Amino acid sequence: MKKTVLMAALLVTMLFGSSVEGWAAKLVARIDVSSQTMTVRYGQAVYRWRVSTARKGYITPRGSYRPQRTARMWYSRKYDMSPMPHSVFYRGGYAIHGTGAVKSLGRPASHGCVRLHPANAAAFYSMVRQAGFRNTRIVVTN
Repeated sequence: MKKTVLMAALLVTMLFGSSVEGWAAKLVARIDVSSQTMTVRYGQAVYRWRVSTARKGYITPRGSYRPQRTARMWYSRKYDMSPMPHSVFYRGGYAIHGTGAVKSLGRPASHGCVRLHPANAAAFYSMVRQAGFRNTRIVVTN
């Protein structure tokens, strides 16, 4: 019996891996509100992009999230049908998405979403779709 349990444990370890990394997210996006940057780690690749988060009077929620849904092109019903290309929604209506207001990147300017340069938003959107929601973590900190 003891030998059977050890063999089963060995088999599970070989199939699923025994390290914490085997269970960790493959794609991690860290948004630092104080520096208005987003650092993305995907495999061995690391990207660091300027963002715009919530301006005065609005909030960008802090916390750790998984993507809830994506939209290649979304229009905000709440904010005058503003275009939100390559949206990755992570908490209700809050998303990481592209913006045409690239001159505002690097400082707070949004209603709460995390805005990116359109090319960076497209790249991140593709990474999320490739890695999958379960393998993606979005962390928003001060």
